[in-house]
Amino acid sequence: MYLVVGLGNPEKKYFNTPHNMGFVAADGLATKLGAEFNKAECKAVTAHGKVNGVKVIIAKPVTYMNLSGEAVGELIRKYKVEKGNLIVVYDDADIPLGKLRIRAQGSAGSHNGMKNIVQHLGTEDFARVRIGIGKDTQMARIDYVLSQIPDEDKALLNPALADAADALNDFVHGVAIDQVMQKYNGK
Repeated sequence: MYLVVGLGNPEKKYFNTPHNMGFVAADGLATKLGAEFNKAECKAVTAHGKVNGVKVIIAKPVTYMNLSGEAVGELIRKYKVEKGNLIVVYDDADIPLGKLRIRAQGSAGSHNGMKNIVQHLGTEDFARVRIGIGKDTQMARIDYVLSQIPDEDKALLNPALADAADALNDFVHGVAIDQVMQKYNGK
């Protein structure tokens, strides 16, 4: 079984913000797998699919970003997901706009949603796909990540979001995280 978690904020006003790129990538994977987000469970909305007979759960926590670990922890325990079969996708303001960074493990960095997941899981040992949203701006970071994405930024983000969905799809198809990293990092 695989668990893919996209991070974001659940209210409609946040849908077109940099902080919701994890939700967008999760939606892209769900589309690829023909799965629909139609189940509310464990403080998340989930889509269930199968890849080669293996169950795949795609989750979008409804706890708001900073409490994402509550949903992830509950889903891990409910479905007894092995740590190597968890991958989290989220925005990262420390990576240039439109770039991807995939890692097998690592720190939460400055991302509060990831800090909360690490706290709830008690480990940093899980895969992650980080979608770069960083750019020069005079706005405070919190204001920037919750602002609407301008059209010129979408032109850079859309290819990264497509690659993120493809990377997640490779992962749930059993491609080793090291191979996924080689394929998508540096694009």
